[in-house]
Parts: sequence; C-alpha cells; structure tokens
Amino acid sequence: MKPMQEIETLAIEIADAARTPFRALFENGERYYYCTLYTTGEGHAPSISAWSWEALEIESARQGDESDTPGSTIAELIKWSYADSHYCCFGDENFDHVKQRFIERPFNADLENDEGNHEFDLRLKAMELAMKMLDDEGVFALNQLRESVCVLVEVMPPDEIKPKSSYV
Repeated sequence: MKPMQEIETLAIEIADAARTPFRALFENGERYYYCTLYTTGEGHAPSISAWSWEALEIESARQGDESDTPGSTIAELIKWSYADSHYCCFGDENFDHVKQRFIERPFNADLENDEGNHEFDLRLKAMELAMKMLDDEGVFALNQLRESVCVLVEVMPPDEIKPKSSYV
C-alpha cells in the first residue's frame, strides 16, 4: 500500500473512533474551545481530550480550593492542558480497533532513524487528516460556532525534534 493510501486508511479508522466521543461532548450543552487528538512521542494510538468553558471553571475552582491558589490563576495554567481536563481520554473504549492497528504497524523504536521518523510522521498525518475529516463533517460546530473551537493534534510530551501540535 502506498503511503498516502496508508494515511487515508488509518485516518478513516481514527475518525470513526473519535466521531462518537466528540459528538457526545458537543451534544452535552457545554461550550467547547479546545479539542485535541494526542499521542505520545513514541507514536502510540491517539486519545482525545477537550475543554469546555464550563469544565474549566469547575476544574480550576476545584484545584484552587485544594491549593489555596485563585481559580483564575489555575484556569490560566490548565486552560490548554489535555491532561488536566476531565474529558482526557473521553470515549477511549472507541479506540480499541485503532489501538490494535497501531500495534500491528512497525514500532518506531525498532526502526532505523529515517524509517522510524517516517512511521511517526505517517501516524501524525493520519491523525491530522482524521481531525480534518471530522471538522469537514461539522462535528466541531455542533451546538456552537466552529470559529470558537481550537482543533488540533498534539504530541505529548513535546520534545525538541517533534512539534508539540498541529492545527487543523
């Protein structure tokens, strides 16, 4: 299979896995501003995370109460943190098939540098295309203006070689 075909096939599978959880989030009445599909520096199967203004208010107040730090300060610190959102890994059970597909692919660390980088890039491009597919379907505009939502793909934790994120 050619690389572009591999990317498209993997992207369709990722989009299929992410569609249900993102739709569920956007139908819960909250106002979302951040939606991400993230992976590790090793290129493991992705998970989603999201923040709504309502969830940020609740979480920043909770963390503020626990730390005696003003909620507004906490909110600024966690606003873009995929890991601090209680929507981190939301709907992860939908990704079982994608996890299996990633396991079946060559493991980046077992490949020579160029081959490992190529495999990692292929996985990232598939994730980006999956988010674009969902965006083109209007998933990130359900019950709100699309322009109010930052949609991206991230590598966590970021390192000097790999970019932290890619906007969709």
